[in-house]
Amino acid sequence: MTHPRKVHFIGICGVAMSAVATALWQKGFRVTGSDSGFFPPVSTHLTHLGIPYYPGFHPEKMVAGGVPDFVVVGNAIGTQNPELLYAQNHGIPFKSFPEVMGEYLVQKHSIVTAGTWGKTTSSALLAHILTHAHMHPSYMIGGVTQDGSPSAAIGTGEWSVVEGDEYTTAKWDQRAKFMHYRPTHLLLTAVRWDHADVYPSEESYFTAFKTLTTMVPNDGLIVVCRDNAKAYELASASGRPLVTYGTHEEATYRYSDLSESRDGITFTITYHGKRYTIESPMLGAHNAENVTGCFALAHTIGITPGDVSDAIRTFRGMKRRLEKRYEHEVTVIDDIAHSAEKVRSVLSTLRRSYHGTIIAIYEPNSGNRTPQSKPQYDGAFKDADEVIIPRLTKLKVDEKNPEKTFDGPELRDTVAASHDNVRYIEDDTQLVQHVTASRKDGDVIAFLGSHGFRGMIEETIKGIAGK
Repeated sequence: MTHPRKVHFIGICGVAMSAVATALWQKGFRVTGSDSGFFPPVSTHLTHLGIPYYPGFHPEKMVAGGVPDFVVVGNAIGTQNPELLYAQNHGIPFKSFPEVMGEYLVQKHSIVTAGTWGKTTSSALLAHILTHAHMHPSYMIGGVTQDGSPSAAIGTGEWSVVEGDEYTTAKWDQRAKFMHYRPTHLLLTAVRWDHADVYPSEESYFTAFKTLTTMVPNDGLIVVCRDNAKAYELASASGRPLVTYGTHEEATYRYSDLSESRDGITFTITYHGKRYTIESPMLGAHNAENVTGCFALAHTIGITPGDVSDAIRTFRGMKRRLEKRYEHEVTVIDDIAHSAEKVRSVLSTLRRSYHGTIIAIYEPNSGNRTPQSKPQYDGAFKDADEVIIPRLTKLKVDEKNPEKTFDGPELRDTVAASHDNVRYIEDDTQLVQHVTASRKDGDVIAFLGSHGFRGMIEETIKGIAGK
């Protein structure tokens, strides 16, 4: 009798790591995991499934119940991690997360979605479309969908959809993660210099994507946004078969006639003179671009326009990306907008979609609490009627590189330099009472930031629903 293979995940609490751990567990692997800390929803999900995990890194716990057949190492794990060192010293095979993806999840027909933005939503929607078309795909998404579907699965079909992250594979492998995914079909959303900590120049960033385009076989396909000049340039230079999408008049799949409301977006896709009406419950004009890219790829691989449109109509989007946590007369929005630029985009979308008062509760991440970020706040909240700064989550201090960060009142004053209705409310209960008072039909309460707001979203929903 053969025993199931044991695999241990070092750094299991990340969304993608825990999702792939779950996918292997569902395929019969014995899975264990460790990390520096555990928080819902990952911790509750692992507990519900019965996957053993523990806080901290303890080699004796890693080998309890049997030595792992191999160890999966997250890209945030340092080379001096005790469990990684133990694996190296005792001959236990260890692999990076992208290596495991390439070995166990990527299939014969490999769709990789890549780009500076739009890849999470696009990969999730493509997986949803292929599932709807009964193609039983394998997939991995670097986020959580609003309908609660798993973020990774190993299907029985010959197709896979993988979010192609350009960040590094592991501490010992500085290649982009997407180098491991063997794309036969590439959806390239946009290319603009990012991750300066890994790519010190525009050219180094562009080179990574250039390499990705040339990994597509000569009989493969690249679907690229025609509106993004650099993405189109790189895709065209690859010499691979090309399909384009966007608003550009030369796009193969061109979208137009966009309409936004609190119910989502409606627009038209034109392909070779044929027009298709698309309805999506997702908010945001940018999602028309994401949807059109997915429509183009899905249609090109043989899924009928009707099936694609039906799937789009039932895809609600990703958690914490313009997520409607509550919707009745008053709407409560949750979004991971932790910077001034992201806030500007989210509030612009809400202003176009809703007719009532918009209240924004904002808590930035650490990089957007510094004096250097101050100029970015100029006019960022212009589409909000009121801005509230809550008590800010305490940050860990880097003693080697201490940097002054705003406290709540300083952030309030920074935003107030270009907005006439900004307040700081330190007490969470008072904040909830304030935002739920005198709300009327069409109003929006938007929680924007990278932290969890200490239960204020849930209490706000209770306050509104009880009125």
